Amino acid sequence: MTKSKLIDLLAKKWPHLERKEVELAVDCMIEQMSKALMANDRIEIRGFGSFSLHYHPPFTGRNPRTGAELKLQARYSPYFKPGRELRQRVDLLRTSCEIKQKA
Repeated sequence: MTKSKLIDLLAKKWPHLERKEVELAVDCMIEQMSKALMANDRIEIRGFGSFSLHYHPPFTGRNPRTGAELKLQARYSPYFKPGRELRQRVDLLRTSCEIKQKA
């Protein structure tokens, strides 16, 4: 799902809100989540999952074309861990789809 599809879905679900208001709310939420991660905070949404940062130490890599060594700097990357409820919902959906397809 893309951001614009999410905004459209939310705007349809709450027709009393204008699309611009929904877009502003989604942008604000994403901005606050980004700021929390930049401050090295963990984000936890019950029933959905949690976002955190994973540290990757510096290492020596190779250019695949030339084989030359590259010194890569340490970096942090966002990491998402799905919650138990989300995993169960996805698993239930997948298994019910597989049963229907086999029949």
